[in-house]
Amino acid sequence: MTANTTDILPMIIEGIRDRKGRNITVVDLSAIESAAVSRFVICEGTSTQHVAAVADSVREYLLDNAKVKPYNYDGYGNSQWIVVDYGDTMVHVFLPETRSLYDLEGLWSDATITNIPDLD
Repeated sequence: MTANTTDILPMIIEGIRDRKGRNITVVDLSAIESAAVSRFVICEGTSTQHVAAVADSVREYLLDNAKVKPYNYDGYGNSQWIVVDYGDTMVHVFLPETRSLYDLEGLWSDATITNIPDLD
């Protein structure tokens, strides 16, 4: 099974929540012709160690529950922004200040943006 044959979004969100990732946002890019992917899932960790743990949790959760591996991932060197590539879905795990600096939601403000409530 690949990322294209099942909706992995609920599993990505569960993987983020499992390690207490916060401020989850889904950016639906499917209606934007110039977008390279269909959606971003953006969230935050509170420290570089937390950012890495959240990204690891997403990768482990999808592998364990759907046998889906990412095509690639990057950012573990400094763990301020880790991106995990699942083809049509890119998961971005940021430190809060790095998220503000790059402002992906603002950059793609013409997309449909959905905020997922934190559990606590």
